[in-house]
Amino acid sequence: MGKVIYEDPSFAKLLPKTTKIEVLASGFEWSEGPVWNKEDGYLLFSDVPKNTIYKWEEKNGISVFLQPSGYTGLGDYSDERGSNGLLIDNKGRLISCEHGDRRIAAMPMNVGGKVTLSDNFEGKRLNSPNDVVQHPVNGNYYFTDPPYGLLKKQDDPSRELQQLGVYRIGSNGKTTLQIKDLTRPNGLAFSTNGKILYVAQSDPEKAIWMSYPVAANGNIGKGKLLYDATDMVKAGLQGLPDGFKIDKDGNLWSSGPGGLLILSPEGKLLGRIEMGELTSNCAWGNDGSTLYLTVDGYLCRIKTNTKGAGW
Repeated sequence: MGKVIYEDPSFAKLLPKTTKIEVLASGFEWSEGPVWNKEDGYLLFSDVPKNTIYKWEEKNGISVFLQPSGYTGLGDYSDERGSNGLLIDNKGRLISCEHGDRRIAAMPMNVGGKVTLSDNFEGKRLNSPNDVVQHPVNGNYYFTDPPYGLLKKQDDPSRELQQLGVYRIGSNGKTTLQIKDLTRPNGLAFSTNGKILYVAQSDPEKAIWMSYPVAANGNIGKGKLLYDATDMVKAGLQGLPDGFKIDKDGNLWSSGPGGLLILSPEGKLLGRIEMGELTSNCAWGNDGSTLYLTVDGYLCRIKTNTKGAGW
């Protein structure tokens, strides 16, 4: 499935030209939010419409890990009611972005229920948290809050917040608004040293990645454009900037128009992995050199010559 396109000769050092993309499983409605459990050696990912988190193991394949995953209410909610972005934090807990329950939640991996880390800003309910990261130094959580999990999306009457923001959950548990001028904030990740926050915007009219300095106190400074893929969208490539991860050299491996885009820390397009299907997210796994991809109804992986940041 898919093919690799080398936009810059240096990309061959990261992904050999003999690389093949392997399909591990299929039949999902919309797969998202992959995260690798380093301690026990398996992958978790969300099927957002199915309100389910699946587990994939090399020996046993696919099994249900958690259901419901993001909506525990009564009745129908929306077509994207489940969990989306997932993270295993520095305490070993599963952190989930929950569309239906409109919150960021934390859950022990072995036994015990969830606790809510954030479900409002200044007393107003969040829209539908989409992706979450933890700062490698200060341990704070940062998350995006677009409208995709709401029944009528941006026009849903239950919306309480005007902005589609990027927020921070501080060590004191308080949620603060960090970025408020993005139209569709989606995936996010920190640079290898934690001094830059990258944010993807899933707006077909402005399909971009932004970079923001992170101050010593954890607050986010003024951003600048890293890469603009709007022309790729206008040219007919399916997909928008969505979830992404960083490798050990600071390159971004991001879902986007056509599949996966690989960008240098300076915003140069190094290469693309054309998947032929809408690609939502990715995650490093195994020894850190294998990249797992959630691609519409598929779970795939590809072996690289690099490793994820922090491995």
